[in-house]
Amino acid sequence: MPLPDEPLRKLGFLTMGLFDPADPVAGHESTLRLIETGERLGFDGAWVRHRHLQHGIASPVAMLAAASQRTSRIELGTAVIPLGWENPLRLAEDLATVDLLSGGRLNPGLSVGPPMHFDQVKDALYPDTADREDFSYERVARLLRFVRGEPASGFSGVRGIEEFSDRVQPHAEGLAERLWYGGASLRSAAWAGRHGMNFLTSSVVKAEESEDFAEIQLSHVRAFRAGHPAGDTARVCQGLVVIPTDSATAAQRDKYAAYVQARLPRTRRPQGPARMRFAPDLLGTSEEIAEQLYAHAAFREIDEVAFALPFTFEPEDYLQILTDMATGLGPALGWRPHGS
Repeated sequence: MPLPDEPLRKLGFLTMGLFDPADPVAGHESTLRLIETGERLGFDGAWVRHRHLQHGIASPVAMLAAASQRTSRIELGTAVIPLGWENPLRLAEDLATVDLLSGGRLNPGLSVGPPMHFDQVKDALYPDTADREDFSYERVARLLRFVRGEPASGFSGVRGIEEFSDRVQPHAEGLAERLWYGGASLRSAAWAGRHGMNFLTSSVVKAEESEDFAEIQLSHVRAFRAGHPAGDTARVCQGLVVIPTDSATAAQRDKYAAYVQARLPRTRRPQGPARMRFAPDLLGTSEEIAEQLYAHAAFREIDEVAFALPFTFEPEDYLQILTDMATGLGPALGWRPHGS
């Protein structure tokens, strides 16, 4: 197995946080326990997905507020919050509040564009302004300005017995440097770089200049860093679906193999009018997965990962996968658990 030029610096994981609509408390509690487990295993980061009108995490900021009170060290991220559903000023207040409660551990990942199924949801979401809402990059630029402490109001001072600020309160120093953009295109990667954000690249990209997933992802990483003030040291986090099987039972290995096999057809060619290209899930022993990652053109230029957990597995499956990541795959990539 080839050795990496640089060891993996940060190992994180990403969960969707599914729940049974008949018992949503149990699902949310399971996600919080998973984050606690990740901290005990030495992971650097725990990330949650965002799902509106589905049986997944609808309010990741609220979830991470709860997680911040049950953990002390692990970084807490969102991958990603779609800003088409959000008011940037209000979100800036929530993010700053949770960042302070966490002790500066929040890593919000963001994206822009119209909400999914917008024609079906617009009357509920924006009944009076749907045709005037701006879902462009300007929406995330507004959030950036508010988080960075630029004015949000034309008034500050005392009125009666109340004191008002012209910028978002509370202000969380350092939060702006921990904002991430989740991009799937060259345009998004370059925009995030020019605006000084960090960059999340996942297992889904647009097939623009190539149909090879690794080549596409590498072009995004390089386009991002080419425009970023920090250049080649700008932070990039990769989020492939990774399933190590070192300590899995025979039944688990069979289930995982069936899951990966069922998802393979979508990885063979770009999908839909947007030509979305999906990466195959990585399944095998830690040594086998590490070898595949070392051969991955984009991974070789990245030192942070947030490996995505499969959507529909059981808590005992996630425990096995996280344990193997922390004790097998991470060390095979040169990473060491926190405190070791």
